[in-house]
Amino acid sequence: MTITTNPNTERDAADSRKTLLVGVNDVFFYAKIREALLPHGYRLEKARSQDDIAEKMSLLHPAAVLIDMNDLAIDAVQTLKTLKEDRRFTAIPVLAYASHEDVETWNKARSLGVDRIVTRNEMSARTRDLVEEILAGAR
Repeated sequence: MTITTNPNTERDAADSRKTLLVGVNDVFFYAKIREALLPHGYRLEKARSQDDIAEKMSLLHPAAVLIDMNDLAIDAVQTLKTLKEDRRFTAIPVLAYASHEDVETWNKARSLGVDRIVTRNEMSARTRDLVEEILAGAR
């Protein structure tokens, strides 16, 4: 008996382990994230709104979500509620960043179960390290 595997299935599984859903509308910041992650084999899927995140989560089942808590086009608080309350997504880690001065947002993100929240400066300086840390913690 010969067992064959579908190479597309294996590739799809590998791709999903490296697919990140990015809820960031700031063009310059998104470019920094791309620069930090694309050369290391990560695939980025951009989400522009809370509804876009919900739709793409269902379709892609990404390895992690990166979200700008201060993005005006994305209701990050509602997005976190959705991600952490929906059983399909609770195991997917969320890396968020926010202004260091926005203590209320930091506290709200933590209370909603964000896996990690950092300042914009730290996210900019350590994007790849932060992503790899949350992915390692999710295993």
